[in-house]
Amino acid sequence: MSSLAQLIMRRGAQIVGGFLLSAAAFALPMPTGPVVLTISGNVGETNQGKTATFDMAMIEALPQRTFVTTTPWDKQPTKFTGPLLRDVLAAAKAKGKTLTALALNDYKTTIPVDDAQAFDVIVAHRINDQPISVRTKGPLFIIYPFDTKSELKTATYFGRSAWQLKSLTVD
Repeated sequence: MSSLAQLIMRRGAQIVGGFLLSAAAFALPMPTGPVVLTISGNVGETNQGKTATFDMAMIEALPQRTFVTTTPWDKQPTKFTGPLLRDVLAAAKAKGKTLTALALNDYKTTIPVDDAQAFDVIVAHRINDQPISVRTKGPLFIIYPFDTKSELKTATYFGRSAWQLKSLTVD
């Protein structure tokens, strides 16, 4: 179990099937390193003003998932590792119907929150077991497991992926 999950559970919460439950006593810790992700909008757990901010250690402390999938951007199947998007949202107690993902290069995409529940979308921080540099689509990359369902191999879902992710707004 990850260190963040252990902390959450010590404070009276439970993680069941990737969902954070009964977390009334949980406080999102302050990042100690550079902030790599800011979640704003309808968030119930904040640690910096009205936002939930995460450094890389906090992202890595969440339960991790790994999958290999083909993408329109790479010639070979690629291995991605990171927490499930739904676990990141749960850590911030985010609730809403849509996410607006914004990248470092100002690319913006809208993601239905339902996607985080219906598919094992991850916030990848590693590609092929290596940290993702800004130059190679990092440090964070919202990626769908395209090879798991044929419906994901469409322009709709390709467009919902966001590399160089810097923030999410929950509406």
